[in-house]
Parts: sequence; structure tokens; C-alpha cells
Amino acid sequence: MKHRKFGAARVSEVGLGCWQIGGDQWGYVAETDALDVLRASVEAGVTLLDTADVYGAGHSEELIGRFLKNYKREDFFIASKFGRFPRPGWPGNFDPKTIREHTENSLKRLGIERLDLTQLHCLPIEQLKHAEVWDTVRALKQEGKIARFGASVESTVEAEECLKHPDCASLQIIFNIFRQTPEISGLLDRCLKQGVAVIVRLPLASGLLAGKYTPTTTFSPEDHRNTNRNGERFNVGETFAGLGFEGGLAMVEKLKPLVPNGYTLPQLALRWCLDHPAVTTIIPGARNRTQAQANAAASDIPPLSANALANLREFFLKDVKPAVRGPD
Repeated sequence: MKHRKFGAARVSEVGLGCWQIGGDQWGYVAETDALDVLRASVEAGVTLLDTADVYGAGHSEELIGRFLKNYKREDFFIASKFGRFPRPGWPGNFDPKTIREHTENSLKRLGIERLDLTQLHCLPIEQLKHAEVWDTVRALKQEGKIARFGASVESTVEAEECLKHPDCASLQIIFNIFRQTPEISGLLDRCLKQGVAVIVRLPLASGLLAGKYTPTTTFSPEDHRNTNRNGERFNVGETFAGLGFEGGLAMVEKLKPLVPNGYTLPQLALRWCLDHPAVTTIIPGARNRTQAQANAAASDIPPLSANALANLREFFLKDVKPAVRGPD
């Protein structure tokens, strides 16, 4: 596993996204499977674990907390998020007192004294413009509750708003072969110039880029791949890259001829993200040990050729971008 700079820290270039082990929006994941995913990831060299208080209403954090009891705390970079917890909900979640309360609760569930990173969790842009939200996380940093702060965003417009704060340490963005706007818009280059770490979520576009879905694939009733295909619950771009399930499957078929010899489709997708110099880490999720091991192995895949990268950009601009829904 290779590592990259995250400010003064270093993290594995492949981390683990822990949304799915919350068990409420990716279908049921047994605790034994969730803990096995964590073990397999760590055995493969993963050091960055990314979670949020809302994942399973704290369940993801609790599982990570149980897992960490068997390891040295200093061996991990633990990132969480606040802002979308169901209680009290919006707009109460953005009150400084509530931000503090939610941060403290995350620390208790994780069983740690300080978060390596806390992130504003896809806050509305009007809240990103409120100084008191940023001042609250600055105070938490001064108090030692967090080591640094950043933001998880849904669009380049929101990302640019966050970059106005010189002490914003990181941006977590949707970035994959089907969502290339952060690169094309110059956002990633600006992050690199400002020394802002970039965390890539959904590098496999909700599993589309794993290449295993078919028109007959079904998902459990509570799974966001079933309930949020048209943005019914949150930003449509979080599910199938905003292409919809059927549209996404069609794009996968168009993409397959562009997969270079020696790569599988998911290897191509993960390597494509890692090949951008501004990317600090990618955080694919996993539901079992095999998926976790395959994701971590992306660190050892050779970089893509300039010709392959050019073909994938042309594919995005010509075929994918006109079909993408939601902010990008």
C-alpha cells in the first residue's frame, strides 16, 4: 500500500469508506461481515477510515470503535462527519451547540479522544457561508477535539465556497469516470495549489463501475440504490453518479471497449482516480473481505497511459456529461 501526504500526516492512498457498514442505506451488513471488512482492509495496508455520525445513526462509528480496541490508535487516521444526523435535524444541526454535541458523541462512539479529521457533511451552501459553522470547528480544533477540519461537498460550487477558508484541510468529493467535472473545472488543480487534501468518495459510482450489475439486479427496500435513483432522499449524484440505474448500465457498456488490456473495469475506475496528482486518498466501500482486498490492491495497479486518460475524458465529455443529473 502506498501512502500520500494529508497535510502533516500520511495516509494510505486507498482508504475505506464506512457508509455501508452503518447497515441502513446499502442494505443489511452483518456485524461480523463489517468487522471482517475492517480487518481485511487493515491487513491490506489501509490506514484511513472514513465514517459519519449519520451512518446507521451512529452504528458505523460504534463498529469502528469496537474494532479499534484491538489496535494502536496512532496507526489510523480516523475521519468522521457531522451535519446530517436525524436529531435534531436541519437547521438545528448547524447550531454551534449541536455541532459540539454531535462531535462529542462521535468521539464516544469511536472510543477516541480526538478525530484526525471532522468534515462538514454536505451542508447546504447557505450554511457553508455562515461564519459560525467554521468558527465552531476552529474552536474544536483549538480544544484538541479534532486535529483538522474539512468538508464533504456535492458540487464544485460548494467546494469553491469551502476553499475560501485557508484552514480548510480537505475536501471530500464525488469523483469517478462518470463524474469528471472536478478535474475539468480546475477544482483539483486549485486544491493541489492550496495544499488541500482531496478525498474521493464513490469512485465506483455506487457499484456501477464494478461492472457486475445487470438489468435484473435488485436492491433491498432501504438501499439508496433503490430509494434515491432520482434524488428522492438526497443529492441524485450520490447514487449511480446521477445517471440513473438503466442509464448507468448503458454507459458501462459504452465504457467497456475503453478498458485497456491488463485491467479489469473496477481496476480501471480506481486507478483513474488515483492517477490525478491532487487526489490524496480514495474511499471505496466494501461489504465483504474479497471486495475490501480488491479495493486496497488498486494501490499496486500501474498508472494508466496518457492515451487511455485522453480516451476516458473524451468519453465523459461526449457521452456521459450530457446525461448526468444534479449539481456537478
